[in-house]
Amino acid sequence: MSTVIFGQVVIGPPGSGKTTYCEAMSRFLKAIGRDVAIVNIDPANEGMPYVADVDVGDLIKLEDVMAHFKLGPNGGLVYCMEYLEKNVDWLIQKLNGLRGKYVIIDCPGQVELYTHDHSVRNILSALEKFGTRLCAVNLVDAHYCSDPSKYISVCLTSLNTMMRIELPHVNVLSKADLIQKYGKLDFGIDYYTEVLDLNYLVDRMPNDPFTAKHKKLTEAITGLVQDSGLVSFLPLSVDSKEQMLAVKNNVDKANGYCFGSKTEERHLNAMMSSAYGVTDFEYAKTSEVREKYLDEKPPNEDDDNDSDKRMDDADPEFEEITNDLDKVDIGPGFQV
Repeated sequence: MSTVIFGQVVIGPPGSGKTTYCEAMSRFLKAIGRDVAIVNIDPANEGMPYVADVDVGDLIKLEDVMAHFKLGPNGGLVYCMEYLEKNVDWLIQKLNGLRGKYVIIDCPGQVELYTHDHSVRNILSALEKFGTRLCAVNLVDAHYCSDPSKYISVCLTSLNTMMRIELPHVNVLSKADLIQKYGKLDFGIDYYTEVLDLNYLVDRMPNDPFTAKHKKLTEAITGLVQDSGLVSFLPLSVDSKEQMLAVKNNVDKANGYCFGSKTEERHLNAMMSSAYGVTDFEYAKTSEVREKYLDEKPPNEDDDNDSDKRMDDADPEFEEITNDLDKVDIGPGFQV
């Protein structure tokens, strides 16, 4: 294990909380005894809440690129990442000095870098050949769940990113404490974390001309996401130790770190016994969000127009889909 560098690559759209997550996860891991280093490869990152052990700003700065080549922020970011790709030996040399540490890599927020451009994927591929074992942590705002169109777009973008980055992958609904910031959810939180039948969301979209015009495209997108069966989410508020622990455990399984340090494993087993029971891990994954951040009253109860009742009348099987999720015990229990 001493020759392998384990870590996570934090990606996601602008404003999804990547830098906040990196700082919070670093503090969390240090609190449980892990030696952590943060690597910033976002040349647009300013006012970072952490001190980066490696900073791409020492190699190239976005403002310099924009001024020299007369580029906007998007074009400048693409240039910076392509420049880092050509000088990836610089990054590898820096990482070589971090052997024995667990690395958290803070990445740029331009979505096109993960869905269209090849530079980030090539950089990560070079790091894997060097000997790192990385997991991509894809953050998206949890409040998109309250908008069917945006949530379906998030699912498609997450699937595209997973396919192109080619790393073990964990999708996270960040800022779970703000999940109902722009409105109540149409369904229970498990519907969104497990990405259940998206056709129900298509039925909830407004009947305006734009939506009607693109309904077939929307249905095709939902079919693509569901047929792949790859997309699911973990809810996360960085203020919740239980949710941070759940994300950490999933990342450690994905990149293989959980098969490493036996000392840390014993320490974490004690923490797990107090955080989750043997058979209720799947329920516990969303229970805190359900209890703290969601208004359980149905969306239109005041108007005697209960949306859940309408859906039950439309499809008798829907009640089984939504209600039985909370009653299912999945075994065996989670092991670190």
